[in-house]
Amino acid sequence: MNDLSKTVVSTRIRLARNIEGYPFPSHLKDEKQAKEIIRLVSSALSRFAYRELNAQDEFKLRYMDVISEEEALSLKENHLISPNLIKNRRYSAVLINNDESVSIMINEEDHLREQCIVKGFDLRLAYDTMSEIDSRIAGSMKFAFDEQFGFLTACPTNLGTGLRASVMFFLPALTINGLMPKVLRSISRLGLTVRGVYGEGSDFEGYMYQISNEVTLGVTEEEILAQVEEVVKKVAELEESERLAIKKGASALETEDECRRAYGILTNCAKLTTGELIKYAANVKLGACLGYIDIDDVSLIDELVVKMRPSNITAAAQRALTATERDVYRAGYTSDYLKKITGAAGK
Repeated sequence: MNDLSKTVVSTRIRLARNIEGYPFPSHLKDEKQAKEIIRLVSSALSRFAYRELNAQDEFKLRYMDVISEEEALSLKENHLISPNLIKNRRYSAVLINNDESVSIMINEEDHLREQCIVKGFDLRLAYDTMSEIDSRIAGSMKFAFDEQFGFLTACPTNLGTGLRASVMFFLPALTINGLMPKVLRSISRLGLTVRGVYGEGSDFEGYMYQISNEVTLGVTEEEILAQVEEVVKKVAELEESERLAIKKGASALETEDECRRAYGILTNCAKLTTGELIKYAANVKLGACLGYIDIDDVSLIDELVVKMRPSNITAAAQRALTATERDVYRAGYTSDYLKKITGAAGK
């Protein structure tokens, strides 16, 4: 079996839930009711946070109509909230635990969108964490549930378990070798779907693809997890095979040159746009996976790309920056960061 750490970026479990007796968020026009839902969920978690959960699992509540636009975008860049939560900011909020592995979006498309994201491939850990928290919330309120249709949700595709098990892949070899269309068709036939980095409607940037179950009704949570696990292993094996083909093929030198040039650009440029960072960082990561560039933990590249998103740069700089200032900041930070993780700093 190949090293999944070089193929799987992260694992996410998401549960969609609604509270019985309240209209879905799309029909929630009463601000008082919206705030009442936020208080109910926040109260349910805060009690457990101090009584039963570890300190690292205490949750901080952020009202979307109170935080700044920049902070909201930063939360989105860090995959802690969705674009829909920002659109519904007058009525919405989010609860985030201390290590930012769990976030509970309130009044998004559903009353609750509960998610746990873990680094690498660990569906069971993410599921167990989210299942425990979901049970604790359910102990304080009654979820909308039907014996035939399961958990009732705003979108029919989430009926049943309300469970989405997603895995973020880094698939450069399958993309470069032109095999992704075939892979996508195969995944679709298995009842799974593929989305971009930020979910439905987003781009497949930096060779990144998010694979998740599409069917939630008529199947158990265990069946969903088992199916996604099986597909993950097959896709990872295909990617590993194509990486070996690249390394042994006629284009090996060109690929190595492209990866090393990307590293050279990122460690020497004076300014750097987000798009350029995503493009060149993907090639640096590929170079590390193929052994051309000395980086032991390739997940550090993924962390760099997230840190250098526009709103995260503004948060790091602690002041408003122009687009050019962000590009200069991004270039300097990226250069220092890459030199540090490759041991080239000070040389």
